[in-house]
Amino acid sequence: MMKLLSCCYNMDTDRVEARFEDGTTPSTDCIAIEDEYGNTPAQRAELDWLLYNKPLEYAQLVLGGKIEHHISLDCNHGTSR
Repeated sequence: MMKLLSCCYNMDTDRVEARFEDGTTPSTDCIAIEDEYGNTPAQRAELDWLLYNKPLEYAQLVLGGKIEHHISLDCNHGTSR
């Protein structure tokens, strides 16, 4: 896989837009990711936290197929303690 240079969350389209070193710019539909992997309120909160606070990590997890494993770890970033 090519090196991921940057990414940002676009609120208008609800997508994370990435840019790779080869010039490709895929975008990830966050609603589809949330529908697929956000089965509990805690999982949805974690997805939202990643989206707003670490969009690059969010994109890497989604594109690398590791988002399901990440949210299964019960990180609780998005929930109050």
